Amino acid sequence: MQRHGPGERATFPLRATGLVLLVAHLLTVGWLTLRPLSLPWVAAANLRPLATIRTELARGPWEAAQSLGPWLLLLAPLGVLLPVVTGRLGGSLLGAFAHTVFTGAMVSLGIELLQTDVPGRTLDVDSLVLNTTGVGVAYLLLTPPLRAWIRRKDDGVPSAHPSREEASQGATPTIHRVGIAP
Repeated sequence: MQRHGPGERATFPLRATGLVLLVAHLLTVGWLTLRPLSLPWVAAANLRPLATIRTELARGPWEAAQSLGPWLLLLAPLGVLLPVVTGRLGGSLLGAFAHTVFTGAMVSLGIELLQTDVPGRTLDVDSLVLNTTGVGVAYLLLTPPLRAWIRRKDDGVPSAHPSREEASQGATPTIHRVGIAP
């Protein structure tokens, strides 16, 4: 018999909604990152970690935020959508974090590798770093409150499908006129 932990009973509608949002987000990301660009020149591929980030930070904080922010935000929704879709909201926080960040890194790596064949796009290892960081930060900021909300929701709602033991024993009897002994 399969046991359901906190946060697992009420997640089917949440998981279905998360799956729809995940597919829509990945299609949007694919359209934004894999369409050809017509540019007069294209920068060379960057295979040195943190080279682009250092260059942008040297330009100043506002310019760095404007150029690096979109890379942080591009895959950030995966930090919430992946745990929702995979049902990892009720399990270990550290294990779910590692799974989510690894999956986000693999999605980002796939996008970067696919971009090598798209005209006007080049490989930049720093976008992989920033995309993965965005997934991790979104997970750390948004998943714990979502887990707490689901647990509160589950604690207040009785199960629609009681376990076999609960069904065979019936409801717990209540005696109203019994006081507490000294």
